[in-house]
Amino acid sequence: MNIRHLVPALAASLLAACGGGGGGLSDAGGTVKVALTDAPACGYEHVYVTVAKVAINREADGSGNWVDTDLPAPKKIDLLSLSNGALESLGQAALPAGTYQQVRLILAPNVAGAATLNNAVVPSGETAEVALRTPSAVQTGIKVNTRSPFTVGNDELVDLVLDFNACKSIVTTGKGKGNPHASGYLLKPVVTAAVQVVSGTIDGYVARAGQSLTLTAGIPVYAEQNGVIIRGTHTDATGHFVLSPLEHSSAVGDYDVVVAAPDSAASIISDVPVTAQTSTVLSTSAAPFVLDPLSVGSGTVSGTANAVAGISLDARQTINGLAYTVATANADSSTGFYSFTLPADAPKYAPYSSTLPIVLAPVATAAGQYRIVATSAAGNTAGADATVTAGGTTTVDFPDLQ
Repeated sequence: MNIRHLVPALAASLLAACGGGGGGLSDAGGTVKVALTDAPACGYEHVYVTVAKVAINREADGSGNWVDTDLPAPKKIDLLSLSNGALESLGQAALPAGTYQQVRLILAPNVAGAATLNNAVVPSGETAEVALRTPSAVQTGIKVNTRSPFTVGNDELVDLVLDFNACKSIVTTGKGKGNPHASGYLLKPVVTAAVQVVSGTIDGYVARAGQSLTLTAGIPVYAEQNGVIIRGTHTDATGHFVLSPLEHSSAVGDYDVVVAAPDSAASIISDVPVTAQTSTVLSTSAAPFVLDPLSVGSGTVSGTANAVAGISLDARQTINGLAYTVATANADSSTGFYSFTLPADAPKYAPYSSTLPIVLAPVATAAGQYRIVATSAAGNTAGADATVTAGGTTTVDFPDLQ
């Protein structure tokens, strides 16, 4: 899911634009560099998109002049290669000094009869690329959520990092209960942006009980606020994870970090502070967070949602009155079907402490207790509680959500 290789180049540009010495630029403006990164993917070996350019505008409604980055040729990127801070450069653009409020990502469409696909997925366990159908926005541009405007000053270089959330952005079609195979895949793009100079990172290690760090690759880790995933990644071959970029806490508040291995109860660290240009360390290779094997087991929560409403779903657990997302899914675009496999064991929790190790303890009252939250493309939400038992199936439907 990773457009992170793009981010390093973009980050350098944004950093200068926010106060660093750019040097050599016209007094009339500065430069913005754009890079791409990604969050964890769900059930795919590869997720490919081909980026044609990035367009930037001062006006929130897009009525002003668009300025394009100087990407020399469309670039095909495997989003899943961009985890743990890896960035993919998407070029740079000279901009007049000022505040910018809208960014669009333009993709190259798939071409009928072409030998290769511009946009494609490779499902887990397979090797062949399958076409990823893209919306008309690939022509006019996918709107990027910048959370807040960013400023480019005279002779400054600003690094802008785009996070293309592959997990949230892929929707199956034709998948249903008793029919686990999709007949097609659609792109429902979820892209956010952050300016590197006002961002920091959260860093840590994860290990499985009784096993080495090298056996903990691919575990999803999320940085959240109020149960909403802001940034995600997965552990690398050494059990290491880096959540980046994250806007500094003095501007947006602290973060909650959720380690969400499907074969272990969730590990949750609340109220983690982030400081610009600094890494907040949660655990080390010598003292990693340890994931215990399930003692109770796991169960299934599944159902159907209004297929035409473009619904995404979160599975959340509540601790001390606060909700934390531990799994995400998209409803199938033709059948509305979705499914979660969730632990019945108690999640482990601890508030952040700068003194390591942070010791997590099981929260028995949350064992097997979930709330499924559905959100439509229109922004409407609905929720329902679900109890998970080992080997059991709980049905939760959202047929009326628009």
